[in-house]
Amino acid sequence: MTAAVATAPVVDGIPFARAGREELQQRVRQLLADGDVDGARVALLADADDWWGEAPPPPEQLAWVVHAATLREAMDLLGMGRVGDYFAHRWSDPTYLAGLALLGRHWPAGRPVVEVACGVGHYLRELHRRGCTDLLGIDVVWAKLWLARRFVCPEAAYLCADVTAGGLPTVDGDRYVFCHDAFYFLRDKPAAAAALHALAGPGGTVVVGHAHVADPSGAPLTASGYAEVLGTGLLYDDAELTRALLEHRAPQPAPAPVLEASEAVALVAGDPLGPAPVDLGEPVGPLRPNPLYVDGELRWPSERYAAEYGPRSGYLPSRWPDPLPADAARRRLLLDLPEAW
Repeated sequence: MTAAVATAPVVDGIPFARAGREELQQRVRQLLADGDVDGARVALLADADDWWGEAPPPPEQLAWVVHAATLREAMDLLGMGRVGDYFAHRWSDPTYLAGLALLGRHWPAGRPVVEVACGVGHYLRELHRRGCTDLLGIDVVWAKLWLARRFVCPEAAYLCADVTAGGLPTVDGDRYVFCHDAFYFLRDKPAAAAALHALAGPGGTVVVGHAHVADPSGAPLTASGYAEVLGTGLLYDDAELTRALLEHRAPQPAPAPVLEASEAVALVAGDPLGPAPVDLGEPVGPLRPNPLYVDGELRWPSERYAAEYGPRSGYLPSRWPDPLPADAARRRLLLDLPEAW
């Protein structure tokens, strides 16, 4: 373990080693030294990533997050807005299905897993429920990790740190490093790629999913640019991954020049490993009706969400089907949601 991690203040089991937040780290250390764990938690819950432009909720509102009974209630108290919508309904969005297809084709096979930019732990939960036991989630936003540990995947370990700033855990042996729907946001992509490879080890695997190409969100590269910075020629079109999961087949890779018109791509560097021994297209269960359906109608949580995911979610019918089709779970009409969703 590096000095930055070893000396980081720890609240609720989550070290806060984020670079560039030294003043906040010192404040949290002092609050902990004074015995004010609640105050330390509130200070960390107010911290956000550099892309977020909203002011944090008042401290008295953040203090109530610890009393939230569900993931959605906690995200509302945190003022997560559109990001909260994304996390609450990620289990059925097309980019999440693409990530499942990617994991299913290139499975960790017993290796320790590090998910970079893990958010609130959707994939960590899936990995745990499929038998993976050595799981570490890293994100720059401490509040997201707190939500993951509290509501989504308490079985994983978590670390608040910035992969582009160094100070990450040292690696013994080879690891499986997964980063989904986030790599395009990292401004220093060569540094980020080097950090992912260092985390993976010399014989490890780096899997980057849903890296924007045509979509201007974040700081995207071309498909060839991603391939060069990650040092790989194994790429997939993101939409192809989603289709493959829905169609119960293996996704087909394509060379980078073919994917320059893709909205987003996925890449696998290092040891590609083999397919999962189980079908990730079928949720584990127990299953519940997709909460996007209200009174039998598909209702998106916001216009923004509808614009982004509606056109890409044709597998979700506009009305709840009766009877349910045989592939209702694969199409995410039925979901494996956390108990305290």
